[in-house]
Order: sequence, then C-alpha cells, then structure tokens
Amino acid sequence: MNKKLVKWFEDAWYKEMYISAWLMPWSMLYVDAIRLRRFLYRIGVLKKTRLPVPVIIVGNITVGGTGKTPLVIWMVEFLKQNGYKPGVISRGYAGAASTSPQAVTADSDPAQVGDEAVLLAKRCACPVVVGAERVAAGRQLLSSNACDVLISDDGLQHYALERDIEIVVIDGQRRFGNGYCLPVGPLREPPERVKHVDLVVVNGPNELLEGELPMHCKGQQLINLKTGERKLLSDFNGMACNAVAAIGNPARFYTQLAAADLDCQTHAFPDHHLFTAEDLQFKDSRPVLMTEKDAIKCARFASDQYWYLPIDAELPEAFSQQLLKLLKDKAHG
Repeated sequence: MNKKLVKWFEDAWYKEMYISAWLMPWSMLYVDAIRLRRFLYRIGVLKKTRLPVPVIIVGNITVGGTGKTPLVIWMVEFLKQNGYKPGVISRGYAGAASTSPQAVTADSDPAQVGDEAVLLAKRCACPVVVGAERVAAGRQLLSSNACDVLISDDGLQHYALERDIEIVVIDGQRRFGNGYCLPVGPLREPPERVKHVDLVVVNGPNELLEGELPMHCKGQQLINLKTGERKLLSDFNGMACNAVAAIGNPARFYTQLAAADLDCQTHAFPDHHLFTAEDLQFKDSRPVLMTEKDAIKCARFASDQYWYLPIDAELPEAFSQQLLKLLKDKAHG
C-alpha cells in the first residue's frame, strides 16, 4: 500500500481525524460479515478442526503490531520450564514460499517464510511451521515433532482452528484507536470480542482496565549484526544514529531509543518491508539501529555499522499462574 495512504489511515484511526461519512457503510458491512462468520462457525455450518494437543492463540483485534511475538517467545520458554514441549505455528506473513505449510528454521529465508517466523525459530528453539491454513500447519508440525501444546502466533480470527485458550494483546498506547472496525478504524473485530477471550495482555506502561494484565518489553543490549559484538544501549547515550523500523508501530521502537538518550534520525518503512542494501545507504557514517525482526532481513548484506535491539517480554506471576491453570483445566479432544 502507498506510504501516504497508510499514513492517512493511521492518522484517521489513532489521531481522531475526521473520517468521511462514505466510509461508514463499509465498516458496518464489515462488522455484519464478521458477526455472521462467527455465528456460522458457532452453529457448525462452517467447520472447526480440533488438533490432538491444546492450542493457544496469541492474537489481537487491531491492524498492526501489538507485541504478540515477544509474548510468544516468552510463553515458549515458560512452557518449556514447566515440562511442556511447545511448537509454534504462524501465517508466515509476507513470505513468498511456493509450498505451504512449511517448516521454518533459524536459517530459513525470510523472503520465503516471513520475518517473524524466522525470528521465532531463532529465539524459541522449538518447531515452527508457517502456513495460511493454520490447521494444515498444525498437522504438519505435529506429524514430525513430539509437541504437546501448540501456540499460534496470530490467528485469532482463523476460526477453522479450534482453540483451547485465547490471549489478546493490546497496544497500551494506541489501544483500539477510534474504536471503529475497518476501514473507518483499526479494528479487525468489534471491541466486545475482548470480553470473550481467556487472557488480555496490555503491552506498555499505561493504566490497565479491569481484568487486564501488564506486559513490559525491554531491551538492554545492542548486538552488531555483522560481528556479533554486544554493547549496552546506554553506551550509545547522546550518540547520533539512524534508526530504521519496518514494524506495525515504529514509534514504540523510536520511543525506546529516545528514552535511552539516543539522538536518532528515524526512517520508518511499511510493516514486513523486505530491506535491500540501498534502503540503508544514508548520507552519513552514523550507526544504523534496528529491531531484531528487521535484522533478520538485513543479515545478508550487513555492515559493521548495523546494530539490532533484542526485546524480552516481562509478565507478572498472575499471568503465569492463570496460563498454567487454563492449560490444566481445559478439556481437549
């Protein structure tokens, strides 16, 4: 989509800009279609498939990034520590693989399977399979791996896959924008959808509503993309840098760098943008800082000026306890 058009929609969704009245009927039709689709799944006209292990959906109801991937990485590690053998399925957004579903490793080509999937395979050290059809992806993963729980990165609206636990992640700063569904607002489903999930996680320091649990994403070290050298983020205090981001909400990354007292010239790209070396050829010799997801796509042409910031999620004990209880209490096929 054209960058200017994307910016227009984001302003309309999150900055209370006036929306032309002619868009509202499309939003109403969209909501009606969403509700009808859910109803057809509920009464069995559209079929759901249950896999032989528990399925946990980590999703959102808004367009753009909310912090699902750091939560999935945290959950994989947490479940391993508690005796589970997790696997991860994902859509593989922006991947161009000719076969689907497809297993993903840390060495897979992000142009084929998507940047988030490669990041998950790298950080989770567990089986990862991508595919537009989540049921097929889950079946392939289970056919060749001894996993006893599946985590679906995104897929809240993919109702063909029966799920045992639903977790919604909300951007604590942007939340639901203007509160309308597409195309008038950023919502994939009406706000009341959140009332019907098992856990609601808010990414960011903002005030929580009743029943919501906080998640904080922190990064302390920058890693050189070419050499692997590590430096504290504080080592770059006051330094002039270029900061690039091709994520759903680049402002979150830029704010984190600014909070560390970095003087960054920011360069935002569309979410999942497949970088080329030319994209990062700036007219200066400043370090280029990026997210870990973007680093996945820049490794093949990295220079020693490229640094990325790994992010780790922090969640409260209440989330850990509720997740384990849900896994034990849910009935599985």
